[in-house]
Amino acid sequence: MTGFPTLLYKEVLRFRKVAFQTVAAPVLTALLYLLIFGHVMDRHVRVYEAVSYTTFLVPGLVMMSVLQNSFANSSSSLIQSKMTGNVVFVLLPPISYLEFFSAYVLAAAIRGLVVGAGVLLVTTPFVALPARELHWIVLFALAGSVILGALGLIAAILADKIDQVQAFQNFLIMPLTFLSGVFYSVHSLPAFWQGLSHYNPVFYMIDGFRRGFFGISDVDPRMGFAVVTGCFIAVSAVALMLLKRGYKLRY
Repeated sequence: MTGFPTLLYKEVLRFRKVAFQTVAAPVLTALLYLLIFGHVMDRHVRVYEAVSYTTFLVPGLVMMSVLQNSFANSSSSLIQSKMTGNVVFVLLPPISYLEFFSAYVLAAAIRGLVVGAGVLLVTTPFVALPARELHWIVLFALAGSVILGALGLIAAILADKIDQVQAFQNFLIMPLTFLSGVFYSVHSLPAFWQGLSHYNPVFYMIDGFRRGFFGISDVDPRMGFAVVTGCFIAVSAVALMLLKRGYKLRY
C-alpha cells in the first residue's frame, strides 16, 4: 500500500499549491451567495420557527461547496492528467485500481471538507449556528464528499476533453445541487415538485446535513443516510469497474 499514501499526497499537494483558486475562490463565492440572498430574503422568508432565513441558508451553502469542490477536484485532476499524458506515470507503477480510486476520492473529499470548513468559518460573523446533532453533520459531510469525489472520477474517465467534464458539472452536478433545497425547504414546493425532489440524492445530503445543525429535517435522516449510502456503493462500483478495465486510460 505504499502507492496509496504517495498518490494521496500528490493529489492533496496539487490543490494545496493553488489554494487561492481551489479553496479561497469557492469560499468567497459562497459568502457572496449568503450576503445577497440573506440581505434580500431574510425579512421575508421564514422556513423553520425561530430560525432566520440567513441561518437556514448557511448549512446548505456549506454542503453545496463541499459537494461541488469534491467533484471538481477529482474530475479536473484526472482529465488534466489524461490530456497531458502524465497519467501514464500513475498507471505504470504497481498501484492497484483500489489504491488509485481511494487516493483520488479521499483527496477530493479533503478539498471539499476544507472548503466547507472555510465557508462555515467566514459565515460565523453573520450567524450563530447550533450543532444539535453533530453525528449527522459529520456523516453526511463525509458521505457527500466521497460520493461526489467518486462521481468526478467517473466523469473524468468517460470524458476526452475538459469541456466534456465541464458539461457534466454544468448540466448534472449544478442542477442537482441547486434544486436540492440549498436555498429553500422542499415543503414549500407544490406536491409534484416535492415528490420529484425525493428522487434527487443530493437533496438527502443537504437535508441530513442541515438536520445536524437544527434538529429539524424534511425527511428522516436515517432514511436519507440509507439513500446516500446506496448511492456511494453504486457510484463506487461503477468507478472501480472502469478503473479495473482501464477504460479510456490505457491507450
